[in-house]
Amino acid sequence: MMTRRTFLRAIAAASGVAALSALAQACAPIAPTATTMPAEVPPDTATPRPTEPPATATSIPTATERPAEPATVAPAPTVVPATATLPPPAKGRVALIKTTDRAEGVLRAMTLLGVGPMPGGSVFLKPNYNSADPAPGSTHPDVLRAMVEQLYNLGAGSIIVGDRSGMGDTRTVMQQLGVFRQAEELGFEAIVFDELLPEAWAHIDEPDDHWSQGFYVPQVALDAESLVQTCNLKTHRFGGHFTLALKNTVGLVARRVGGGHDFMTELHSSPHQRTMIAEINRARQPALIVMDGVQAFTHGGPDRGTMVDAGVVLAATDLIAIDAVGVAILRLFGTTPEVSQGAVFEQAQIARAVELGLGVSSPLEIELVTEDDAGAAYAEEIIPLLS
Repeated sequence: MMTRRTFLRAIAAASGVAALSALAQACAPIAPTATTMPAEVPPDTATPRPTEPPATATSIPTATERPAEPATVAPAPTVVPATATLPPPAKGRVALIKTTDRAEGVLRAMTLLGVGPMPGGSVFLKPNYNSADPAPGSTHPDVLRAMVEQLYNLGAGSIIVGDRSGMGDTRTVMQQLGVFRQAEELGFEAIVFDELLPEAWAHIDEPDDHWSQGFYVPQVALDAESLVQTCNLKTHRFGGHFTLALKNTVGLVARRVGGGHDFMTELHSSPHQRTMIAEINRARQPALIVMDGVQAFTHGGPDRGTMVDAGVVLAATDLIAIDAVGVAILRLFGTTPEVSQGAVFEQAQIARAVELGLGVSSPLEIELVTEDDAGAAYAEEIIPLLS
C-alpha cells in the first residue's frame, strides 16, 4: 500500500519543484562572529511553575535599481505578486502572510520567502511541544502537517521531529498532541529527547557564555543537513519575557544528561536567563523558521495566557529578524511592560544574539515581504514598532 510520504514524493517527481534556493546552505554549525551579514534590503493568574497603511502591488525594482534608503527612514514593506519569484532568502528578509488559515499561511510564507529545493536531504524539525496546551501553547497539528508535506514536496529525503517538554512528560505531551499518529501517517520519525542515551548528546561550551557548565543538545539535530524550526507568537511569564524563535531553541537543551547537572534549573533561576537563551542558538542556526501567529499570547505564556487573534504567519532564515518582527506584533496588540519597554533591539535575547552575530543588527536591515494589500497594510503597522 502506498504511504502518504510515497504519494507526496510521487507528486513532486511528476510535477517538478521550482528551484528557488538551497535550503541546507545556511544550516552548518556556526562559530560566533562579531559581524552580521546585512540583508539585501533592509494576566496570566496561574501559579508559576519553575520550568522552563495599505500598499498597492506594483513592479518591484531589482536590488541594483533600488535606491539606498536614508539611515533615518524606516524600510517600507515589499509587496510581491503571488506569481513572482524572489531570489534566495537573505538575512533580514521576513515573509509576512496575513491569514487565519495556518496550513495555507505556512505554504504561502515558505513560497514567498523563496524556500526550496532540497533533494534527498535530511531535515531535523524542531516544533514547540513545551506543553500539551493548544496553540499558541504548542505547535498546531495543521502547522506540523503543512511543514512536513511541503518539506517532502521540496525533496527532503527524511524528516525527524523532536523536542523536550518543560511543563510535562515529553512523550505524554507528544501523544496528547497527536504527533506519533502524524508521524505514522506522514512518514517522519518522532523522537523524545528525554529518552536519548548520554552518548546521543553533544556538549556545547563556549568560554564567553553564561552557562556554568555549557549545555547539551541532541547530536541528531547537529548531524541533519537542515535544521528547521516552527515556533509560536507569545509572551513568557517565567523570565524569558517572550518566547519566539530564539527561545524555542531551549527545547533542544537537555534538562540532565546521565542524571547530572540540571540545566533547566540553572537557566530559569539565572539573572542572565534571556542572555543564555540567545547563547543556545550559536550551537546551530536554522535554515528556515516558520512562526505561527494566527493566534498569540500577549500576556502569560508559554502554555496559556491572554490570547488575541493576530492573524499572521511569518517565515525567515534570520533568528533576530523574525523575533524582532514578532516583538513588534506583540506591541501592536498591547503586551507586558517587559516586552513593551525600550527599543526592540535592546531586548536582552535580541541584544545578545546581535553580539553573537546570529542575524541582523538593526531594524533597518529587516525587509518585510508581503504578497497582497492586506499583508502590506499589516506590515506598515509593524514597521514603526521595530525601532
